[in-house]
Amino acid sequence: MNWKERVLLLLMAAINFTHILDFMVMMPLGNFLMPYFQISPKEFSVVVASYSIAAAVSGFSAAFYVDQFDRKKVLLFGYTGFVIGTVCCGIAPTYFLLLVSRIIAGLFGGLIGAQVLSIVSDSFSYERRATAMGILFSAFSLASIVGVPFSLFLAGRFSWHAPFLLIGGLGLFVIFAVGKFLPAMRGHLEAAREIKENPLNMIRNLLANRQQVTALLLSGSLMLGHFLIIPFLNPYMEMNVGFTEWQRNLVYMVGGVASFIASPFIGKLADKFGKHRIFYIFCVLSLVPIFLITNMPAIKYYYVLVVTGFWFAISTGRGIPAQAIISNVVKPEQRGSFMSFNSCIQQLFTGMASLIAGMIVLTAPDGKILHYPVVGYLSIVIVFTCIFIARMIHVHKEPAFQPIVTEDYTPGSVSEQARSTASAYK
Repeated sequence: MNWKERVLLLLMAAINFTHILDFMVMMPLGNFLMPYFQISPKEFSVVVASYSIAAAVSGFSAAFYVDQFDRKKVLLFGYTGFVIGTVCCGIAPTYFLLLVSRIIAGLFGGLIGAQVLSIVSDSFSYERRATAMGILFSAFSLASIVGVPFSLFLAGRFSWHAPFLLIGGLGLFVIFAVGKFLPAMRGHLEAAREIKENPLNMIRNLLANRQQVTALLLSGSLMLGHFLIIPFLNPYMEMNVGFTEWQRNLVYMVGGVASFIASPFIGKLADKFGKHRIFYIFCVLSLVPIFLITNMPAIKYYYVLVVTGFWFAISTGRGIPAQAIISNVVKPEQRGSFMSFNSCIQQLFTGMASLIAGMIVLTAPDGKILHYPVVGYLSIVIVFTCIFIARMIHVHKEPAFQPIVTEDYTPGSVSEQARSTASAYK
């Protein structure tokens, strides 16, 4: 991996870090937000889901035009709006304004994930893509190790406003770094313009492509299975297992460390032994900690940390090969649009997960979380089903790969490459 590739991955990881941290920290902040605004778990789940649903709407809309623009410009546009929305969350004085701010952040945030994955997929061949995804996913781990615990510390020390303002401040530095150091991403433009379609044709062609539909179903199912557990993990650990504030923070720190160590290793394993095989293995392994977490009695906290740390690492082990597999079902010149659809589906299913969990989970008079095991059983069924969905996705052999990260766009060169690539995806 040369230094340009390392810089690109570092920038994408920085974007992912702040983007994921904003989403992750919202869930454990339920302990602060529910009493502050005097809202129920169901109302809190609406705030969590509002971001995802808004992001799904913008991701779906963006799918029809993002491939007609420089990926860098789309990324900067979406990320800047996301930072503004996050700052608005930090200064929201009422539940309604917090909800509106989360929707604004989601509308712009829906553009981010798809562009990050498209840029990385365009820049690394399929044979090296899982390794790159492993490094990219380390941002999720860092958000768990440093971001969430520190954000919760700020919330406890000052107020719940502080984490959002912190993310907004970090976002300003990231905007500057991306604008200065990320090269133009225009290599797909000529080929994308040659195959420009109207929205109805794009949807019709996507629905007619069984591999792409299956890939979207896999992506959405993974999000649904994972995020059924997340929204009420922190309240359950406090109210049912008896964790203190510091011990709750340790859940994310230990889980983040485990994921951070595992991510690059898992990426290399997937490239060496096959993305599908590694995905199957980690899906099966993840069923055990899901059951244990959602049925956790009041036991010693270090036992809980072992289980939750294993779950974080294994969940990352599912996501890395899955995203590499999903990125391979579409041609490079259509990858931005497809990844926008993919991001839309992910956000939609994440929002659905929060809403479903909010409808299942109840709060007892003594504050304990009820029916959390039911959420766990549903998650197990969905994750296990993902194995059968993934088996229906076939790996296409890509032609000789030429990364399309370009500062100086040469007309004709990319379209020629794209035309030679097209037959592999029919």
